Amino acid sequence: MKNFLLEVLVQEMPYKFIENGLEQLKNAFKGLFSDNNLKFDAIEGYATPRRLAILVKGVEESQEDTVKDIKGPILNVAVDENGKYTMAALGFAKKNGVEEKDLYSKDGYIYAKVQKKGKCTKNILEENIENMILKLQGAHFMRWGSFEERFTRPIENIVALFGDEILNLKVIDKKATNKTKGHRFSAVKEIEIKDPLNYKEDLKQANVIVDANDRKEIIVKSASELAAKNGLKIDFENLDDLLDEIVYITEYPVPVLCEFNEKYLEIPDIVSTTEMSKHQRYFPLYDNVTGKLANKFITMANFVGDDEESFNNIKAGNQRVVSARLEDGVFFYNEDVKTPLVSRVENLKGMTFQRDLGTLFDKTQRLEKISEYLCEELHFSQELTADTLRAAKLSKADLSTKLVFEFTELQGFIGENYALKSGEKANVANAIKEHYFPLNANSNLPTSDEGRIVSIADKIDTIAAIFLSTQMDKKKKRPTGSNDPLGVRRAAIGVLRIIMEFGYRIDIEKLIDYTIRLIANNFNLEVEITLKSELIDFIIDRLFVMLESDYDFEILDALRKTSPLANLKAFKQKCEDLKAEKNTEVFREFVEQAKRVSRITEGADKKLLEREIASADLKSAEEKVLLEALNAIKNNDLSSVKNLYRMTSLIECFFKTVLVNDENVEDKNNRLGLLYKLRRKFEAYADFTKFKKV
Repeated sequence: MKNFLLEVLVQEMPYKFIENGLEQLKNAFKGLFSDNNLKFDAIEGYATPRRLAILVKGVEESQEDTVKDIKGPILNVAVDENGKYTMAALGFAKKNGVEEKDLYSKDGYIYAKVQKKGKCTKNILEENIENMILKLQGAHFMRWGSFEERFTRPIENIVALFGDEILNLKVIDKKATNKTKGHRFSAVKEIEIKDPLNYKEDLKQANVIVDANDRKEIIVKSASELAAKNGLKIDFENLDDLLDEIVYITEYPVPVLCEFNEKYLEIPDIVSTTEMSKHQRYFPLYDNVTGKLANKFITMANFVGDDEESFNNIKAGNQRVVSARLEDGVFFYNEDVKTPLVSRVENLKGMTFQRDLGTLFDKTQRLEKISEYLCEELHFSQELTADTLRAAKLSKADLSTKLVFEFTELQGFIGENYALKSGEKANVANAIKEHYFPLNANSNLPTSDEGRIVSIADKIDTIAAIFLSTQMDKKKKRPTGSNDPLGVRRAAIGVLRIIMEFGYRIDIEKLIDYTIRLIANNFNLEVEITLKSELIDFIIDRLFVMLESDYDFEILDALRKTSPLANLKAFKQKCEDLKAEKNTEVFREFVEQAKRVSRITEGADKKLLEREIASADLKSAEEKVLLEALNAIKNNDLSSVKNLYRMTSLIECFFKTVLVNDENVEDKNNRLGLLYKLRRKFEAYADFTKFKKV
């Protein structure tokens, strides 16, 4: 058993590629070893901005030898009348590398027992590594020099060791070696790797922490300790993305404490913290006692060394950058607050929402109408409705401010601050901020009714507008997994989460219809017949994605045609109902009969089937009993599949005693009509034909 090490040293990679690229490389090696029946103990991956590395421990040195019986020509072709092997048999032996004496007959054929020597792992690695590296996928791959091959960034060096042996391979123009480079600013410029197991420690000597988990631990610990020494703390819980980014833009992270003028604390904290964390990759600091934002921050330098001048230059440079940006923030903020937020609504007339679908002012007017529709549907009080409509009116006003133009991610947050500055009610201001929530599939939802309703209105308007825009411009594609303008999938999930988690009784299908008509009337559009159904299917698909971990596909598929968006609470209850009942014997018996009813009515003339059936139209007692039981099924009974079980024995009895396809056409049609009526009643609950395994 030997240990294997591969390191691909490149110019600085985009941090978003690094983790994914490393995972691709790990999976590629797992696949290689699996395909070649090579066992190994463990595989580890390391990555920095400049290198991707794989360490495989305890790899077999070669494949096992195998013996295989290979079937050859039929006997009467392989052996002549004198019992000697023919040219066909001898050719078969030569092809498989065996001698004539190694051939034998079995079951009327000639066979050869072929021994195949296992291939050396070293050779397998040498033959495959270049291809594996160049097969990695990512955005913005590039070519360099005169080479046709692409990679995320130009490759500078390859380390490939099997045990202590350097593999004989080349990646583009770089021949594998056992030497690599340390940190760009390290005194140790080159490291010789003699043992793959020493790779991590060898790199540390050249100021490279090659394990991302180790770097993350160092960043959190060192930054926290530095902050604590100054009576400050870091809110790491809300900085996950920033922390991950810093991990993959440093090889040897060192914390540097910086500060800025206290006057910049006069602007809303969200401006300062956004500038520091989102734009400059700094950790904002908070006072340990008061919890308030401090005029200090920590930047993680990518190695400093013992040079005090370099340290001071890093500190001074970062302080200059953040001060300049915050100075802009102060200027924009002071200019913005001179104008009441409500006065900015008119400015939205000059800001396009979607081509051919008007301005943000048009969208704002629609939000007011959709919000009013929802308030009426939910029977909100007059005061709550008024506050919701006020929030809808002001929801997009901050998009016309200088501060949001400069810091786009502050939309909503700045709207809340400016609303309070303008004397708006606190709940209205909060709704302006929260109507953008949830910001992603798992983030916080709005905390108030006002915010939730404007959020639903905003998102459903965006979804409908995008679908309508694809109708007007046939070159545009309807939203899919890879084509999702304005985050329509995220918007749909946001609508569904709000309605389900807060138990709102909102018929989304009616809401979609209202919104589409509202937009179409505003712009004199004719709506395609299929548009609404496609939009509904799109949102149902998002709903099923949300629920696929809780309910199996058969349950969701069986409920797809039951208008799940009309009442999400009832739909969720049906899912729970079917999940609990699906594997019971009584459910299986019922489904068997329900599927039988569906099969026999499939393809029949619907005009005949959909006519009214009365007891007088039926002859046998079994038919009349089934009709009576069918008519007794009320809408309340369709709340649970258990309420349908009583039909099982009646249907079974019907089929045992009644000939559906009777020679008498009238009797036949009446019986098919009865069964079709029963089928439609069942389908109001679920399409039981989707339960294939029952």
